[in-house]
Amino acid sequence: MAGLWPQGWIARGACYSLGLAVGLFVLQMVLNLFAPAWAGSIGGWVKFLVFDAALLFSIVAFRWLKRKLLWRLRNRLIVTYVFIGVIPAVLLVLIGLITIYLFAGQFSSFVVTSEIAAQLRSMQAANAAVGNEIAARIEKGQTPNAESLAGLRKRDRAWGRRRVCAWHGAKILPLSGGEPTKVVSFPDFFHKNDNPYAKAMRDGQPFKEIVRDQGELELRVASVFTVGPESLTVITSEPLDKDLLADIAANLGEITLLANGIRNEPTFTVGRLPASSSVMDREIPFGTPLRVVNWSTGENEALDTDTSPAVKIRTMPSVLYGHLFASLEKWAKGIESILLAILVFFAIIELISLLIGTRMTRTVTAAVAQLYDATRSVDRGDFSHRIPVKSTDQLAQLSLSFNSMTESIEKLIQEQKEKQRLEGELAIAQEVQAQLFPRQATELESLEVHGFCRPARTVSGDYYDFLTASSHKLILAVGDISGKGISAALLMATIHSAVRAYSVESLPQMREPVGVGALAGAARVMAAWPEGIEISPGALLGLLNHQLYESTPPEKYATLFLAVYDGRLHRLTYSNGGHLPPLLIAQDGGVRRLEAGGTVIGLFDNMTYDEDSVDMHPGEIFLAYSDGVSEPENEFGEFGEERLIDLVRENRRLPLVQISQTVTQAVDDWIGDQEQPDDITLVLARAR
Repeated sequence: MAGLWPQGWIARGACYSLGLAVGLFVLQMVLNLFAPAWAGSIGGWVKFLVFDAALLFSIVAFRWLKRKLLWRLRNRLIVTYVFIGVIPAVLLVLIGLITIYLFAGQFSSFVVTSEIAAQLRSMQAANAAVGNEIAARIEKGQTPNAESLAGLRKRDRAWGRRRVCAWHGAKILPLSGGEPTKVVSFPDFFHKNDNPYAKAMRDGQPFKEIVRDQGELELRVASVFTVGPESLTVITSEPLDKDLLADIAANLGEITLLANGIRNEPTFTVGRLPASSSVMDREIPFGTPLRVVNWSTGENEALDTDTSPAVKIRTMPSVLYGHLFASLEKWAKGIESILLAILVFFAIIELISLLIGTRMTRTVTAAVAQLYDATRSVDRGDFSHRIPVKSTDQLAQLSLSFNSMTESIEKLIQEQKEKQRLEGELAIAQEVQAQLFPRQATELESLEVHGFCRPARTVSGDYYDFLTASSHKLILAVGDISGKGISAALLMATIHSAVRAYSVESLPQMREPVGVGALAGAARVMAAWPEGIEISPGALLGLLNHQLYESTPPEKYATLFLAVYDGRLHRLTYSNGGHLPPLLIAQDGGVRRLEAGGTVIGLFDNMTYDEDSVDMHPGEIFLAYSDGVSEPENEFGEFGEERLIDLVRENRRLPLVQISQTVTQAVDDWIGDQEQPDDITLVLARAR
């Protein structure tokens, strides 16, 4: 019921009207007991409200049926075909049948009226002959009679029912020939100047109409002749009776005379309905009014369906067909065959159109149903569903497009899942890499250090580390791996592990040059220190270069700066493997570059790396950085090393953390809204 009663103003209005009508009806029943006069005035409102409720409920029901029946595309197409094809065809058939019926009825009426008109013309010709005969006798002074009437009555049985009367002036003439004794009255309207029939007769046109005289219908003809000073009027009359209509019905069918109108009893019925000649030969009933002149007044009776005389005809199409093609004779069958062939042809065309329309409807509805099922599968998350395509039309192309779309979506989902997996792995890699950087730098009493790295992507290819070699020695490492992303991060982890392994585990602890390709030709590997073995940055770079060369692809390499700071001597011993030269910025603003070393590591084998030592004065700042700091560009060019030096020089008295933040903020401002092009790494140290 929820679908039948939508929450709309039409449904609410219908319910209100019905409820109000019920209430008023109850009030009317009560008032009928106490105040009947008032109850009658309420009855009209009850009817109006019931009609209004019925109309509104009809609209609601129509909308409900429309929503239920026309939801499916198939039903919509069926309704469309019904309105476009079936209903017009039915209307055409109905129009054709109605036209045929009207034509057949009118033709049967025409047959009756034409037969009556033929009788009137026959009477007119005889009336003219009798009138001329009487006029000739009067002019000769002979007795005015019509001897020809006797011969007419002998030769034509129709004249046995006809009466002929003549007046010379106002005097009725006694006619011989055995005329009936009943005399036709002379009408007064013949002398009226305003009567159209009188005017026509004075102009020489005879009067020939069906008249009603003393309640009887008769065929009557009147002719006026001028004979001397007087006029000769001859009137011939024949009753419209069974005999007359029986002659007409003999070749037509059944004729019923309704002399007093169709609402009154039939006057008589003559003839009989012919037998059917075929299945299509069905009865055709039709009626037609008769034009009747009132003989007393000379006026046409009004064509009133209730009182006007009429004839009702029942006939068969075969009879009318015989009358219609009576003159064609042998051609009639040919015309009938042609019409039948045309009918069969149009029937075949209509059947073919129906079959084609049905097939096309099934094709469209099947395609839409498949698309609907496919969309429901997609809605459930099943992107593997495919629509079978068996045609080459536009619907097939739509199905192919849908299949292509679902295939693309399926691939995108797989790619998204793979991306999410990779992002998860990268997040894990980022977390692991974050563990590789020093969480809290171990500072010496004479040296404070700080490191910062911000990847351009999820993981970084830059590297820095602080390693404590002894209570007064600290190893500093800064590097940059070629490339970006996960491969650079993996190589960075490799270098991180190797540096820690070679440094912390003291692998290069030999007092003599070893026979390793990485150390061949090195001036010294290590030197004795009072507290143990000295680690050589150059030798360590050589070992790392040999390991990377053997274990990485040819295109993979890294830049690496290694240094050992001795807090007692305030001396920094370093070797630079192709990295941007770190800087020492003195308190007076002077700058020293740490360039001793060699080329990048991992690209060539058997490479040696020079070492150098510099003293760090109190307040002097060590600055190492990656190219992600100096090389970002905007419309003014690169950020540059000079701008970096100026920033550190201006803020050299601030804590190292604030100096790092100032530099990175300046780099971010220089980049602007652009994406960070490379990893940003800063390593700062300040002697105390």
